Amino acid sequence: MALSQSALLEVLDTLKEADVADRVRSAAATIYQALIEAELTSVIGAHPHERTDARTAQRNGHRTRTLATTAGDLDLRIPKLRTGTFFQALLGRRRRVDQALYAVVMEAYLHGVSTRKVDDLVKALGADSGISKSEVSRICQDLDEEVGAFRARSLKAAQYPYVFLDATYCKARVNRRVVSQAVVVATAVRADGHREVLGFDVGDSEDGAFWTAFARSLKAAAYTG
Repeated sequence: MALSQSALLEVLDTLKEADVADRVRSAAATIYQALIEAELTSVIGAHPHERTDARTAQRNGHRTRTLATTAGDLDLRIPKLRTGTFFQALLGRRRRVDQALYAVVMEAYLHGVSTRKVDDLVKALGADSGISKSEVSRICQDLDEEVGAFRARSLKAAQYPYVFLDATYCKARVNRRVVSQAVVVATAVRADGHREVLGFDVGDSEDGAFWTAFARSLKAAAYTG
């Protein structure tokens, strides 16, 4: 989605007037805001105060939203509609922090770093408002969904003549405590020579019942889907 000429001129004016330390953040905020407005125009089929036959909804003011990025916190105005809701694709639910910060938060949490220290880390990376406990929790829920989709995928489409099983112990957060957990991993070499991770599981200990259940889950994935 391209910016209009007036939006680009506004960016240039912002860069000229701002102090050096604020130029990147000011320009980023201006660009984000212009793209949001352009997206809404595309969705409803009309510019502000424009009447067209293709118009599907009317604007109804804005609500504020702070977007934390590595350029700093951006105070943006999200358009509202008189009827219906505008879900902006530009600021999807993973844009509370950008992708670099997102990865850092997940990595820190997986290693048992406290929420307070994660907040300090996010601030040090440039997001002035930091990150709340609920935001950390939401990010890790997204991670759980991705891991769940990987573990539930079918293995039926390929053949695996060689399968290797291994295990290790890692620290994990269980019932608000950081404890040692057994992690079992299955890797394989496909018939075409490509190496692939088939699956993994986490349990309290590396006992026979745990290994049996893991092997049976891999067998089931190879015959379903």
